[in-house]
Amino acid sequence: MKNVVTVGVDGTSQALAAARWAAHEARLRQSRLRLLTAWQPLTARPRGAPWSAEPPHWPDRIIEEARSAVESTEPGVPVDVALVREQPLEALVEAAEQADLLALGSRGLGPAARFALGETGLDLVPRVAVPVVLVRARQDSPAVESSSSVAVGVSLHASCEGLLAFAFETAARRAVPLCAVHGRNLPPFAYDRGGDAERAAAEEAARIAREELSKALRPWREKFRDVRVEEQVVMESPAPALLHGVAGAQLLIVGRRHLGQAVPRIGHVVHAAVHHAPCPVAIVPHE
Repeated sequence: MKNVVTVGVDGTSQALAAARWAAHEARLRQSRLRLLTAWQPLTARPRGAPWSAEPPHWPDRIIEEARSAVESTEPGVPVDVALVREQPLEALVEAAEQADLLALGSRGLGPAARFALGETGLDLVPRVAVPVVLVRARQDSPAVESSSSVAVGVSLHASCEGLLAFAFETAARRAVPLCAVHGRNLPPFAYDRGGDAERAAAEEAARIAREELSKALRPWREKFRDVRVEEQVVMESPAPALLHGVAGAQLLIVGRRHLGQAVPRIGHVVHAAVHHAPCPVAIVPHE
């Protein structure tokens, strides 16, 4: 554990929302918060000319605005500042190696460094080995209602120990229930020759799915006895099933296979969560 939560800021409202969310997370983790902005000269450097030793004024304004937003919502959280003269993508990849978690704004493009889930975000997520949390504007305040929870999408096709560890630790840290959502399509045997689902077969498929989900969660329930777990099985494709189960959640956690892929990528479930979830989305790499 590096005890650092890093957030990329670029002057947009989405980045400020991400900064406030990251400050709250840093307080819960008792970690330091690092505010990072990347900058490059707005004009070309003549061949052979040295770089200016001083950055332009706007990176300082971006950092100070983010610092002010953080201090107004989470006073007392220790804050570090990093102004990096580098491409935003490369700066964020390097910063992720020195952090436990990376937060970004997920909409909007700033005039300089771009930390939105546009070109930078889509390229970044598959390249880092730490959880990345994407926050849209007005998603920075954690829900405080007693019904609020943390939701996690659970795939049962392969081991997802890292994902479940992050999910249970997050729910325990926030002292809220964990809603574990699993979605799967009905198997072929559940349909009759006319293409309609047979009720008995569909119920049997759902029962099997519930048993498999309970089995996967059992050791984590025993380890985190103070976390109340709500198990939810939805017999439809994983992406819509997950979005249906996220209502009322303050954070949605989804997994991404990090190892064993020739070309790093994010899947359709992550895409759907990022673009349609009504709350911040944590993308957790796991084996």
